Amino acid sequence: MNNYVKQFNEEISKLSGRPNLLLHVCCGPCSVYPLYFLNRYFKITVYYANANIYPYEEYQKRLSELLRYLKMIDRDIEIIIAPYHRDYQKQLAEYAFEKEGKHRCVKCYALRMKEAYGYADEHGYDYFTTIMSISDHKNADYINHIGQLLEKSGQTRFLYADFKKQGGIDKNRLMNQKLDLYHQNYCGCLFSKTLAKKQ
Repeated sequence: MNNYVKQFNEEISKLSGRPNLLLHVCCGPCSVYPLYFLNRYFKITVYYANANIYPYEEYQKRLSELLRYLKMIDRDIEIIIAPYHRDYQKQLAEYAFEKEGKHRCVKCYALRMKEAYGYADEHGYDYFTTIMSISDHKNADYINHIGQLLEKSGQTRFLYADFKKQGGIDKNRLMNQKLDLYHQNYCGCLFSKTLAKKQ
């Protein structure tokens, strides 16, 4: 198993100044600790690319909560909101009945990370990463492997991370409790919503 904390620390030790980081964010609650943690090392731009979220009203609700959190912390963090693709669910439909964490989820990670990495590379960012590894429902190995492959396609470096490690997941929960952010009860797509209802 890869030690992403070690890889992260090794990369941080090489930094000079505060390089530009494009940070893919999926929602407000998951972004709290990663943003706090990364802000000391990078000049961050948040990239909200989450057309997987169903329905559109839920997508907007999560975006609104993210914007509310960014306003709370009052830092110089720009946010870029990617277009909402209404046919996104069709791209995941072949794995509709799988449990969370399998092929459908990996494909979903890859689609969103590819979109965000493309923006980062096109606009000359030094680094790119995603906050998704903060979730105990998401596999950091899959996420970091996707990032590794994306890095080979461009100039922007992928920042390896597993934000749930070293107490990150507990710190994120405590920070969320204090902030009283809206926390969704399913991952995002139509199929995860349907499965959540059955449980």
